[in-house]
Amino acid sequence: MAAVAEVLACQLNESTGTRGRVRRRVEALLAEQHGAGVVPMPSKTTFYRLVEAVSAGTHAFGSAASRRSQARRPEGMFTPSAACRPGELVQIDTTPLDVLVILEDGVSGRPELTIAVDVATRTICAAVLRPAGTKAVDASLLLAKMLVPEPLRPGWSEALALSATLIPHARLLDIDARLEQAAAKPVIVPETIGIDHGKVFVSDAFIAACRSLGVSVQPSRPATPTDKAIVERTFSSINTLFCQHVSGYTGSNTDRRGAGVEAVWMLAELDDLLQEWIVACWQQRPHDGLRSPFLPGRSMSPNDAYALLVARTGYVPLPLSGLDYLELLPAVWRSVNDYGIRIDHRTYNCLELAPLRRQPSGVAAKGGLWEVHYDPYDLSQVWVRDARTGEWITVPWTHRHLVSTPFADFTWRRARDLLAMRGQDDTNQAAVAAAVDQLLTRAETGPDRRIAARTRTALEPARSVPALPQAPALEDAEDEVTVPEQTSNVIPFGVFDAFTDGSRL
Repeated sequence: MAAVAEVLACQLNESTGTRGRVRRRVEALLAEQHGAGVVPMPSKTTFYRLVEAVSAGTHAFGSAASRRSQARRPEGMFTPSAACRPGELVQIDTTPLDVLVILEDGVSGRPELTIAVDVATRTICAAVLRPAGTKAVDASLLLAKMLVPEPLRPGWSEALALSATLIPHARLLDIDARLEQAAAKPVIVPETIGIDHGKVFVSDAFIAACRSLGVSVQPSRPATPTDKAIVERTFSSINTLFCQHVSGYTGSNTDRRGAGVEAVWMLAELDDLLQEWIVACWQQRPHDGLRSPFLPGRSMSPNDAYALLVARTGYVPLPLSGLDYLELLPAVWRSVNDYGIRIDHRTYNCLELAPLRRQPSGVAAKGGLWEVHYDPYDLSQVWVRDARTGEWITVPWTHRHLVSTPFADFTWRRARDLLAMRGQDDTNQAAVAAAVDQLLTRAETGPDRRIAARTRTALEPARSVPALPQAPALEDAEDEVTVPEQTSNVIPFGVFDAFTDGSRL
């Protein structure tokens, strides 16, 4: 029995096998530890019954994912997360949504859903859909979305207004005028946010965004999903209550996927449906996990729980301006030289940088460098914080006129890779700018259409940062550089037909 338990423990992270593999490994282990034939093996039937008893509840011969999840459960008693007031603890996480959506140019794929769930009320404070590859800026802007009331969108029923719920709308309206046309979802200002160790949430951009809003970050233990059990369970509820009713539902894995599943909804359309479902269904639906000590026999909805708690804890609005949104963008530290600022072989320059050139910022911790914020979905401009006045300077890219449409960082990297594969200089800004424009143009019909689709689909939701006044760009001799289009001879090949070609043999 000890040998069986040891073998089962060793195959925790392996692909699922059969009991026959376990028997062979147990025989080898016993021979290694005690000598060949010293420990007699029971019959095959008896051995299989023994393995069944030892492996009960471990999914040793079932789903590999369930087996790993079962092994990560705490050994001691499970203690659920608890909070007594809205915003005391908010859990945030990202997962692929089990629905196929159509990006622009007909590219389909599963989007990623990032949500923030309030533990005290089970309110979905904010939800963001993005194409695969959620960035730290998406999680940062999710924080800003939590602090803004959800507007009652055109086409929504008046029954979904905040004034139609038990939430004391009139009293809150006296404090925050933004709630006048708000939908039935409360605004919750987080105090502490629980995160896992995903690179999006442990990034400097997200941590800095939380710090700027005065939010504490509480990391969970590695590989311990029970530390964020509420948000994990919310994802499961979204799949069963929303996703399975949407055209293009794929199921949680390929075994559950139907035949001929196709994407029907655009990403923006699915996002509108999701936001309406959160207000109409999730926020109004009673949850078994929400109980009042004064009414223990009655389950409450998230809106009911918020109405009960806000009367005791109060509400303090936290309005955001355009400058606050800039604080949430990713930051890098650069020196301001005669040519301007250089980021990933892109040069940004304008007249307003003149007092900062070759001057230290005064931030000793960063070696006198200047703080530069950028939008990963639109690299055509950056924002520099003037450490002397605290104001922001909008600095355009010197080769912006060579690219006809906004482009993201992954578009820039793809263009540099294409130039490198052609043997050209991938650090030449003008060449890369021309390659970016050609890539986005060719992507309309060519094999790289996914790059253009991801760029345009992610750009519109992410561009919630109000544009600051544009600074005039300096005349740059490099602006006149043109890159000749590379041409090559194409040798046509016919389509291989196995039946036709086989008949010639």
